[in-house]
Amino acid sequence: MKIWLNNHIMNYTERGLPQGLPVIFIHGFPFNHSMWDPQMKALPNHFRAIAYDVRGHGESDVVDGQFTIEFFVDDLIALLDHLVIERAVLVGLSMGGYIALRAVERHPERVRAMVLCDTRSEADSNEGKTKRSATIKAVKANGVAAFAEDFVKLVFAPQTFETDPQTIQMIKIAIRGNSPLGICGTALAIACRTDTTAALPSISVPTLILVGEHDNLTPPAAAQAMHDKIAGSELHILSHAAHMSNLENTTDFNKHLIEFLNRLK
Repeated sequence: MKIWLNNHIMNYTERGLPQGLPVIFIHGFPFNHSMWDPQMKALPNHFRAIAYDVRGHGESDVVDGQFTIEFFVDDLIALLDHLVIERAVLVGLSMGGYIALRAVERHPERVRAMVLCDTRSEADSNEGKTKRSATIKAVKANGVAAFAEDFVKLVFAPQTFETDPQTIQMIKIAIRGNSPLGICGTALAIACRTDTTAALPSISVPTLILVGEHDNLTPPAAAQAMHDKIAGSELHILSHAAHMSNLENTTDFNKHLIEFLNRLK
């Protein structure tokens, strides 16, 4: 479904009971809402599950390609307003986690609970910013298709290429569906994001933290650091998974997610 929000077209999908507990899935960079298909399908119908394409991704508008995480948070809150959702559970992976963490910092009254997946609270280091710049150069020089081939090697565990090539291909297609402008604009937004670490102790909503044991981009140590600072948070390290833990170990991911959501009722 496409709607007009904050001067751009946003694409989203929804399933479950309209009166159910709202669960908003926020995808990572540089994917789209389809990365959450295994979770959208697995959630019982008494939840109101919503997944959307972040500005510049999937079927949402790229607009001028000048993004910040603040704009992404503004879009998320506008989506909640449009759907008449007062408070929602935010489920964010990687960049989706950056958006969720900044959203709960800015708008704690709109967040019922959080699920932080393969993400971190720290801003990019100088080395990280340099890597974002290299991403932009690579996309501009070699195109999105070549970038997709290289990027999947960073986010999936080596064994996933042997055990689940269909999922690898699905993510490649999602990446290739994004424009160079959208990818480059988002890389800049991520590089310039604020550090939300200082706000972690003030998070008072139930929080579940999930991370793949082989995640080299946002490793278990980063998940543990958030767990240590968010009072009452729950942490699970998922085996046989790297950065895409919801796709690489869907069984355990969904088990922890659904158990957590059921406790919120």
